[in-house]
Amino acid sequence: MTIILLVLVALGFLSIVIEDLTHVDKAKTTLFFGTLVWVLYFAVPPPGLGQAGLMKALNGNLLDIASLWLFLMAAMTFVSYLSSKGIIDALVQRALPARLSERKLMLLTGTGAFLFSSMADNITSTLVCISVLASLKLPTDKLLRYVVLVVFAVNAGGAALITGDVTTLMIFLAGKVGIVDLVLLSLPALGSVLLLALLLARPLAGELVTQKREVPVQQADLAIAVLFGLTILGTLGANVAFGIPPVLSFLFGLSLMFLVVQFLNRDEPILDYVRRIEFDTLLFFLGVLLLVGMLKELGTLAHLPRLYQALPTLGANYLVGLISALLDNVPLTAALLKSGIDMGLPLWLTLTYSVGVGGALLAIGSAAGVVAMSKVEGLTFASYLKFTPPLLLAYSAGFLGVYAIGLVL
Repeated sequence: MTIILLVLVALGFLSIVIEDLTHVDKAKTTLFFGTLVWVLYFAVPPPGLGQAGLMKALNGNLLDIASLWLFLMAAMTFVSYLSSKGIIDALVQRALPARLSERKLMLLTGTGAFLFSSMADNITSTLVCISVLASLKLPTDKLLRYVVLVVFAVNAGGAALITGDVTTLMIFLAGKVGIVDLVLLSLPALGSVLLLALLLARPLAGELVTQKREVPVQQADLAIAVLFGLTILGTLGANVAFGIPPVLSFLFGLSLMFLVVQFLNRDEPILDYVRRIEFDTLLFFLGVLLLVGMLKELGTLAHLPRLYQALPTLGANYLVGLISALLDNVPLTAALLKSGIDMGLPLWLTLTYSVGVGGALLAIGSAAGVVAMSKVEGLTFASYLKFTPPLLLAYSAGFLGVYAIGLVL
């Protein structure tokens, strides 16, 4: 049964890869395989695992999924409202000059996504960045380049802060790296983003002309934009100061949004914005996380420490980053921390970077990539895969830069 479940999980991921060939929405196939493996897991459980153990495993996975689902729903509702009210369009109109080269826009996109992800979570950063890019009406082939850069940049920015990525926080709490170390890690991480921006911008030689126009913004909508910013900052502060889960803070911010709109504009059907969010994105997340959860229950990650017996530690850390493009980096990091692997500061820094950034190498390797696939028409697993060479080069350059910083420290 374990072999059957592993095959079904593989088929679930394969259905994403061949979506362009089958023309079956990945949300449908991943949800099918994700629920099927859990149904079979309950029907034919492992020896010695009773009903209570099965329910504990399922409830643990559903809790993680529900937290991500609700967080994503809250963030998407905020962005949907601000986008429909022209707030994001107005921001673009004021921030960008009338004429801008596509290459300069690439550098601005990478830097902006990196910095924004240092202040917000990867999902929110990706949603906002994609909304900004969508407002520029770029051709699909060019838009994909910018979106790939956004996915990589938000992962790189998140890996440099304990508030940006769960795996970074896990390694920090384990006492393997310090705050100053992570601040310095952000330098090569940003360098890898800029390198990728230059590589992706090479074929671009055009100029973007933004037609300046006044976008009317209502005071009530401006208040919601401010509330959105305060929700992001409050989420970070509450998590660091009191350990409040981000999903709880963001849902609180969403409830404030509902009340503010209710009092400032009673005619606004604010709850309609919840219905406008793309539920295929949420279903895709559900299917993928059910598949990943099954891999965790089958003990797939328990064999990971053997990698460090077969390879030099630096090489194993590099490879773990590639593996994190296929497997959830949280249980991946937990397995390594529990294994008792002995590493110095330079190697722990490279592991922090690799598990945080490696997920960007595949479209399904990070939450940012999954959001981008669901939000951008034309971005599929296959189309993302075409950018593997520059992504791998940027990842490798950042990895070596982080190791060098660690040696200096």
